[in-house]
Amino acid sequence: MELNFNIVINNLPLFWQATQITLKIAVLAFAFALLIAFIVGVLRSYNIPAIFKLLLSAYVEIFRGTPLLIQLFFIYYGLPSVGIIMDAFTAAVIGLALNGGAYMSESVRASILSVSKGQEEAAYSLGYSKLEAIWHIILPQAFRVAIPPLMNGFSSMLKETSLVSVISITELTRTGNLIYSRTLKPFEVYLALGLFYFIMTFSVVLLAKQIELKEKRWTL
Repeated sequence: MELNFNIVINNLPLFWQATQITLKIAVLAFAFALLIAFIVGVLRSYNIPAIFKLLLSAYVEIFRGTPLLIQLFFIYYGLPSVGIIMDAFTAAVIGLALNGGAYMSESVRASILSVSKGQEEAAYSLGYSKLEAIWHIILPQAFRVAIPPLMNGFSSMLKETSLVSVISITELTRTGNLIYSRTLKPFEVYLALGLFYFIMTFSVVLLAKQIELKEKRWTL
């Protein structure tokens, strides 16, 4: 078998364009997932009415207990049956955000529960309200604990964007498949795809380490 990496070089503009789409989907989905994770994680860490706790638990278990691929199919192909129609890009962001938010909410919840109850009691003794204690005392400490799992969540989300190719988004994986079908050079094409994903996820790892170092400096 004769390898021809000129195929990859000649298609670098397509790979780069697809990488930008992949990053855009991942960043938007992660931002929404982070918002969902903090809301759900905080609420599930405290005493709330049983009906709300049941609904939040159901959300977490459903999205953690079913494949992301099925969730994307349901959002993009299933919801139009009941009149909820959205474009593929929006469906991809919503699907990834809901799935990632369910997983990351457990990390947020565990991080909050890791903060000593004495911290909260001390805040009350200083005149803080419950919301002020959560915002100023509990969440900053929980955030430091949650940074590694949250950044791991972003890395996972970057890789899971490959699944949105099934709803006709020409992101990195779909672009690679299209190039392969045209060139019939799977080794070169999928090696390049793997390299692109590795560079993105490794960059997230480096970013996470920088954030952790800054947090440590602030706590010294």
